[in-house]
Amino acid sequence: MTQQVPSTEPELAGVRNFRDVGGLPTVDGRRVRHGVLFRSGHLAHATDEDAAFLASLGLHTIFDFRNAADQKLEGPDVELPGVRNVNLPLTDPADGGEFWKMVRDGETDQLREILGDGKAAARMIGSYRTIMKERTAEHSKVLHSLAEDSVPALMHCAAGKDRAGLSIAVTLLALGVEREAIIADYLESNAKHRRYKVHRNGDTASAYSPEVMDLLSPLFDARAEYLQAAFDTIDETWGGVDTYLEKGLGITPETRERLRERLLD
Repeated sequence: MTQQVPSTEPELAGVRNFRDVGGLPTVDGRRVRHGVLFRSGHLAHATDEDAAFLASLGLHTIFDFRNAADQKLEGPDVELPGVRNVNLPLTDPADGGEFWKMVRDGETDQLREILGDGKAAARMIGSYRTIMKERTAEHSKVLHSLAEDSVPALMHCAAGKDRAGLSIAVTLLALGVEREAIIADYLESNAKHRRYKVHRNGDTASAYSPEVMDLLSPLFDARAEYLQAAFDTIDETWGGVDTYLEKGLGITPETRERLRERLLD
């Protein structure tokens, strides 16, 4: 039996961006059930108190969308008793390895070269589009797992914003949640206490200068235009959500109905 989740969001000391996705409205007047679908940043730095809280949620499965490079940098997730951990990388370790090293180590002029003049935001939009087009097998596995037995579930990546954000969005689309509500939930990742902590090497004053932080900002922001690019990719590639789910992800109407039974009030 899943424990009733507190109505107030917990303050987790070592886990960023945790929240229950429950309460979001569907186009046909239903709502996502509380206590069945959660999202967060990585769990590698969870404190004992954090782990105790997460264990109290009655989780069946934790989906970790980080790649091997992320896991090496941040560490493995905390182990929770009786919880299945599923690692489904949505980006390759080599993808952007040098880029992210530059983000951590680069001087201001180098960052200006790779991130300035809209390049950072364009990179994010391109990444969202690529994940939607190329990671259909992973998103199919998530939805099939949720329909079969994996609820309650927690989805996370590193910051809990991009890869987890897209997987949550795909799940919510399959449930028939309103797009405006999906975007609103995604934008919650911008709250100060949720944002990923940027770690830079080098002298503190220059490493975290206002110009540097401004250049990095598009990488760590949740922007509606990013998620809209994912929606546009679905519409442009498959002609709409229903065809995307059926042809792109192999989700039958029966599977979709089981999802709705498990995750909606």
